[in-house]
Amino acid sequence: MLTVEKIGGTSMSRFEEVLRNIIIGQREKGDYYNRILVVSAYNNVTNWLLEHKKSGTPGIYAKFEKREDYIEALDDLLLKLVAINAELAPIGLNLTQADDFITERICQAKNYLKSLAAVLATGYVNKTNILLAAREILSSIGEAHSAFNSVNILENNGVKSLFIDLCGFNDPEFLTIDERIQIAFKGIDFSKVLPVATGYTKGTEGIMREFDRGYSEVTFSKIAVAVKADEAVIHKEFHLSSADPNIVGVDKSVPVGHTNYNVADQLADVGMEAIHPKASKPLEVAGINIRLKNTFEPEHPGTLISKDFISEDGKVQIITGTDKVVAVEVHDPLMVGQVGFDLGIMEIFVKHKVSYILKATNANSITQVIWEKDLKDDLLKELKSKYTKITVLPCSIVCGLGTSISKPGVIAKATAALAERNINIAAMSQSLSQINIQFVINRENYKEAIIALNDALCYIK
Repeated sequence: MLTVEKIGGTSMSRFEEVLRNIIIGQREKGDYYNRILVVSAYNNVTNWLLEHKKSGTPGIYAKFEKREDYIEALDDLLLKLVAINAELAPIGLNLTQADDFITERICQAKNYLKSLAAVLATGYVNKTNILLAAREILSSIGEAHSAFNSVNILENNGVKSLFIDLCGFNDPEFLTIDERIQIAFKGIDFSKVLPVATGYTKGTEGIMREFDRGYSEVTFSKIAVAVKADEAVIHKEFHLSSADPNIVGVDKSVPVGHTNYNVADQLADVGMEAIHPKASKPLEVAGINIRLKNTFEPEHPGTLISKDFISEDGKVQIITGTDKVVAVEVHDPLMVGQVGFDLGIMEIFVKHKVSYILKATNANSITQVIWEKDLKDDLLKELKSKYTKITVLPCSIVCGLGTSISKPGVIAKATAALAERNINIAAMSQSLSQINIQFVINRENYKEAIIALNDALCYIK
């Protein structure tokens, strides 16, 4: 059985436990193979290189974009990466080899960025394309660092390993992402060697341009499809559970044993990615199941995500959501009975590149819940210029997800649970597929609503 296994950044930063729980400690001596590891950068490294994924705090990329001293920033980064290396020495990292590798890689990155900056300064080229190229170069550094170190440590711990550098720093060939992956894995006997691949892949289409910060999962997905893996495994620092244990408590957060790709898509839509949706689709089409495992609980089988799984009991499996959204309601008395009235509204949202998470309608109003970060003055100005009344409500959205939640009484129990805690429902939505019940509530009630719905729905017998 061949598996492709992705290790997330938080797990990579606890690599001694990764060795013990994933690679070596749980297996018989010599039974380390028939796997491909795809590694993320160590925790926070990509944030330093680009920007913080959650807070938006700028990294080295912003310095390049603003023509500030990105060279000094790269020098500072090198010191941080060498410090990470030092922490890994006790588990087998050869510091001389590791420090030399990352020093050379950052030196190459500086040269590439200097060349891009020089071309940009001429004013003869498209600025957007140059900045995208800089973003590609920077993002690759973290994964190259962690993948090289992992192979070095594995070799020094008696595991025959192979560094698969998909970053293409020394490769002038114009290859697509898929072509580079196909070439890199051609002819490898997976029964005798453990390949460790960078989560970043260089390609003519630009993996950052196409997928932004979800690129490592896209690499993972494409590798699994290319080698026809039997299973794709994602190692994270937590279980996929009925609700966030930090909100409902560990004792009431129950790991989900089996779900399907549809539920995974619903999770991604509210920012709780089990896997990036653009990474999951190729796996779903290829019929490859995904298994989500907690790095630090290796005995637990984790969550299996498959294409056709439907729960027989109609139970809600997961309560999730976000408090980083706003509801935008368009009210207009001319709307009633007008065929295609909402098309004009949607064209404005498309023009401003804004998608919605939830949509609810009545005769004269259409409410859409969007990410707060996407709410721009230009969007509101255009809506107000064309429609009678625009209402904007900072809010939360909470969702009850399951492979089939068509059991009578589910919505009644959900609304009763919220009402018992005096939580008002501002809007709600459920499609005919009955995969996802969505409630729009006041932002300050978000955590309380998660607790209420988890208590009421995730233990239905």
